[in-house]
Amino acid sequence: MPYNVYIIELDKEVLKSRKFRKRNPHMNPKLACYYVGQTCHDPETRFKQHKDGYKANRLVRKYGIKLRRKKFQKYNPIKTREEAEKIEQQLTNKLRAKGHGVWSN
Repeated sequence: MPYNVYIIELDKEVLKSRKFRKRNPHMNPKLACYYVGQTCHDPETRFKQHKDGYKANRLVRKYGIKLRRKKFQKYNPIKTREEAEKIEQQLTNKLRAKGHGVWSN
């Protein structure tokens, strides 16, 4: 079964979340905030699931704006879940290193 990574832009209102700020102590609040995930579904389906509340991350459900395809599409599809999880973490680290606030499981 192929897997996909995806990145969702979050509304800046997410900065009101203490947990989000705590997880991103070095973020630049002027830069975009993101959620990074991986799934066995296509990214569009997974984004809709988040917004509809199905196995949803609460931050994405409340603050999710749109998929940022250019930031993840070159990685998909991915052969194994383990590989997808590794890429998810790499994307999270890369975005944080640039100063973005990022939430990832």
